[in-house]
Amino acid sequence: MSDDEGKRDFRDRDRVSADEDYEVRYFAKQHRITPEQVRDLIKEHGNDRKLLDREVRKLRG
Repeated sequence: MSDDEGKRDFRDRDRVSADEDYEVRYFAKQHRITPEQVRDLIKEHGNDRKLLDREVRKLRG
């Protein structure tokens, strides 16, 4: 069962779910990388948003 996008519960705001396409697409667009790169980063580093932000900065230079 997928997340209800209309639900306004912010408990997992600090995570990026690789299973939710809209979360992956949003993160990718926000950082100007591909969704595949986002999924690879999540596999390698986990789904913590702050850690992923830091790794994207390293990836981009």
